[in-house]
Amino acid sequence: MANLPLLSVIIPVYNEEEGLQALFDRVYPALDALHLSYELIFINDGSRDRSGALLRQQFERRPEVTRVILLNGNYGQHMAIMAGFEQSRGERIVTLDADLQNPPEEIGKLLQAMDAGHDYVGTIRMQRQDSTWRRWASRLMNRLRERMTRIHMTDQGCMLRAYDRRIIRAISSCREVNTFIPALAYTFSANPVEIQVKHEERAAGESKYSIYSLVRLNFDLITGFSVVPLQTFSLLGMVLSVLSGLFVVYLFVRRWMLGPEAEGVFTLFAITFFLISILLFGIGLLGEYVGRIYQQVRDRPRFLIQAILEAPDASDSN
Repeated sequence: MANLPLLSVIIPVYNEEEGLQALFDRVYPALDALHLSYELIFINDGSRDRSGALLRQQFERRPEVTRVILLNGNYGQHMAIMAGFEQSRGERIVTLDADLQNPPEEIGKLLQAMDAGHDYVGTIRMQRQDSTWRRWASRLMNRLRERMTRIHMTDQGCMLRAYDRRIIRAISSCREVNTFIPALAYTFSANPVEIQVKHEERAAGESKYSIYSLVRLNFDLITGFSVVPLQTFSLLGMVLSVLSGLFVVYLFVRRWMLGPEAEGVFTLFAITFFLISILLFGIGLLGEYVGRIYQQVRDRPRFLIQAILEAPDASDSN
């Protein structure tokens, strides 16, 4: 136990060849300046460029504090982090993106918050350097997610976060195929807190999150932590059923009083198409929940580790 590090820093990597050297040049000095034992865990999430080779070279330079997990495919950022969680050994775990938008020098702030007794430390990016549409979309999704799940995260897109080992054990025990790690941590935390951290422009490369990815992520979050969408759709179905019934009564009374008429056909078409569109949306929503059940009951491995690069003493202490 004496050989176990106090801090584990987990960094998922996917096609970050252009910016990895800049990351190495900053993250190691930042962690050395903390004057505590640490391990730096890189997870290569099926990169198609030279990221894996660069990580291997860096491991050879600093094998005493560096561990590299090579996944056999691309499983997504959160599954890559889950792989890092399962292999981590520190009492405190920090996650960090590889693009340097969250400076590694800010890790000390998170550890100070944990020294104050918090078991989960979320972060809020100050003066975000993202595009306008990303800030707007993030703000909109945050509000929608909070109303649906009652999980309060001011800035859910910031991956610079710190977790106590107890929280990591609870997260690792969850065998969900689709999950959102910060939301799980918030659920299991007894004393969470959010702090402000700096935010910089991406060092190199392009963001891996498109508009579709962001929408998909938030949809997974909402359906994974709440049944409010189903309840809302059920309530909407009841309201529309009552309104449709009243409308039928209105048309019957109108026909009885005024006789048959051809006017209003296109209005009826518009109402019909509107109701059909709601029905199709509801079927899609139900399909989303059924799809999650389908993925879960198959019980397939969430990720496969191809290899782990680590010093011999690190594997002996696991």
